[in-house]
Amino acid sequence: QVFRSQLSISSVSDQDAYRAGLQPVSQWKAYGLKGYPGFIFIPNPFLPGCQRHWVKQCLKLYPQKPNVCNLDLHMAPEETIDLWGQSKEQLRRKGSGKKEPRSLLEKLRWVTLGYHYNWDTKKYSANHHTPFPSDLVFLSEQVAAACGFRGFQAQAGILNYYHFDSSLGIHVDESELDHSRPLLSFSFGQSSIFLLGGLRRGGGPPALFMHTGDIMVMSGLSRLLYHAVPRVLPGPGGAALPACLEQAQSSDLPAGSVIERSSEEDWQVCAKYLQSSRINMTVRQVLSDGQKFPEESGTNGKGQAPTKDGHHQEKSRAKRHK
Repeated sequence: QVFRSQLSISSVSDQDAYRAGLQPVSQWKAYGLKGYPGFIFIPNPFLPGCQRHWVKQCLKLYPQKPNVCNLDLHMAPEETIDLWGQSKEQLRRKGSGKKEPRSLLEKLRWVTLGYHYNWDTKKYSANHHTPFPSDLVFLSEQVAAACGFRGFQAQAGILNYYHFDSSLGIHVDESELDHSRPLLSFSFGQSSIFLLGGLRRGGGPPALFMHTGDIMVMSGLSRLLYHAVPRVLPGPGGAALPACLEQAQSSDLPAGSVIERSSEEDWQVCAKYLQSSRINMTVRQVLSDGQKFPEESGTNGKGQAPTKDGHHQEKSRAKRHK
């Protein structure tokens, strides 16, 4: 049921791929699933060491204000300004004991970017928007173009942070007003099982492994399929980290690269975190060209999740739409 998918090699120059930390598109492998038109699976196309940049961004930069995270629900604003600074020493010293208290970074469950998703109303709004990270914009544009979606605009992002006792319940990503554009998903760290369902709940969805560096694109008829992440589990080989994450970054990044070199000190913190965790970045285009949000009343526009039953919970499978 697996077949090779064709990519638009001429849509992304080798130089732009390098600038995004990616191999030339001609070297990527892409696969589809029979019966799931528009679903594209790309096994790790990142250049050696370049995944480290995105991991560091997800842990050090993207959780910073004005972006929104789950900890904002029950902590004062001044307490969530610098999650990295408050957690790095605790993470560095952390042993393997399960009873050790978790750092704030380890309590992070989600971060929203761009148009901030409102977990109460399950909507985006014009009055709750912050600048989308330029490096992630560029990465998303290259991946979308390679998959045949030139002109894709990265307008909203949801970052999910998983541990071995985390899961993501069955849901469909339907809140974006433009469903003609793809949903891009990037995985880093430990592996997970991904279930791809149909247009309705139920049935026997096929299960896929998502390993670090893998990219998944849901487009066309697969854009509104139900899906879930029932389990996070150690990657193959039994090592603390997948081998590709142990590779250092190249010393000769191309001019204009969005990839920043991670200091050894920063990477030690990231590596410690990833020994028991997985990070997933999903990027969406919310509005088509010229489209505007409908007028709404009675919404708070805060983009925050309810205190119970968030986007994904430890030891639970919250069944929510978004």
